[in-house]
Amino acid sequence: MIHLLKKYLGKIYSAIGWTFMVILLLSLPGSMLPNESHFSIPQFDKFVHITLFGGFVLLWNFYLSTRPLSTKKLLRWFFFIFMVGNALGIGMEFVQKYWIPFRDFDTVDIIADMIGAGVGYGVSTIFFLRSV
Repeated sequence: MIHLLKKYLGKIYSAIGWTFMVILLLSLPGSMLPNESHFSIPQFDKFVHITLFGGFVLLWNFYLSTRPLSTKKLLRWFFFIFMVGNALGIGMEFVQKYWIPFRDFDTVDIIADMIGAGVGYGVSTIFFLRSV
């Protein structure tokens, strides 16, 4: 199973594409976002943040796990990607606050971003290091 996932998702273009998608979605003006009253799930946007940043860390670590690196170096890279995900989440909140119309700074979004990055880091460490 991991072998098939690496074949299709372990490519750098998957990680780069996801990164661009995260930045694009978080850079959309607030007027382009659907109204939360249409969703029956409260705080649905927090789930979206967790998914975006979990996917970010997961796909970059997936790509890194296909590289010929020692386990020690791979763990360092996994943690680095986790930290980059956190920095991206915090940075994008400031971008939304100052440069994106009708978007607000939300510390709970930052927490959701960090939770997502942490889940991606944990899954990466558990599953991808076994297959190295």
